[in-house]
Amino acid sequence: MEAKEQMEYCRNTISLVREEIARVIVGQQEVVEQLLWCVFAGGHALLEGIPGLGKTMLVRTIADTLDLSFSRIQFTPDLMPSDITGTNVIRFGLQGAADTVFQPGPVFSSIVLADEINRATPKTQSALLEAMQEQTVTVAGETRKLPQPFFVLATQNPLENEGTYPLPEAQLDRFLLKINVTYPSPEELKEIVRRTTAVNLLTVEKLASAQELLDIRQVAKEVLLADDVLDYGVRLLMMTHPDEPSAPESIRKYVAFGSGPRGIQSIISVSKVRAISKGRMHVSTGDIVAVAIPALRHRLFLNFEGQAMGVSTDRLIEDIVSALEGSR
Repeated sequence: MEAKEQMEYCRNTISLVREEIARVIVGQQEVVEQLLWCVFAGGHALLEGIPGLGKTMLVRTIADTLDLSFSRIQFTPDLMPSDITGTNVIRFGLQGAADTVFQPGPVFSSIVLADEINRATPKTQSALLEAMQEQTVTVAGETRKLPQPFFVLATQNPLENEGTYPLPEAQLDRFLLKINVTYPSPEELKEIVRRTTAVNLLTVEKLASAQELLDIRQVAKEVLLADDVLDYGVRLLMMTHPDEPSAPESIRKYVAFGSGPRGIQSIISVSKVRAISKGRMHVSTGDIVAVAIPALRHRLFLNFEGQAMGVSTDRLIEDIVSALEGSR
């Protein structure tokens, strides 16, 4: 298959998946789009929004549309690491013989929904670190591979802080994108009521397989990246650091630490998926600008003044983009 045919195939598949999800999920086009970027780029996503906005339904719908195995883990303060990874259990055979057998946990699925991930203790949160980074799970000294493709799609509630444990920076950095789920409009609310209170609830068709998803991921890696476009992305990332001479005043005033190398890796990998979804086999600066906020909003760490003033990292990234555009 030629490059142009591959690109058309990928673009059509992503478009069909997007349309099929829209049959079940009302509105939230930007959230759906960003989540699809993340899935087809092969990364993990953190969805933040108040309860009841359909985050769980969205993740389950994506799993059904892509025909991937799905598991949901409800994170609570008493959840243990073995509840996620699995554990060795004793199995009794004939004549009292006994041996141990591994009982896989819910992490052994292609899409793992970590619901309210910040409600579990840091010890339990860390059980996902190896899975997210290495795509493996180690129990009792034995390392097991996770199914491919593998994604952790986590949710958290930004309003309630009692009984929660904020995710450490190292774990936040392993999420390709942080996606903010916003409240629906009045028209969308009416459509939600119509769909969810009807006699026949909508179901989705399986439009892509795990292998097709892996194929699209491979095609995305082959999308062309010009040096000047990469330079633009690197400059954008460097301007998140308060000690960078070209950083905007707001960055120097409110940011303690900027993004690490995973920030530019995320921007480029997601930009490549966005490019093929738009019918292009090259990344543009427009792609980088479009993905910058979800790729960096969880990688900028505010200083005391920034936290006290309630500064939005989204606004800081917009300041960086404006400064970059003004210098071109």
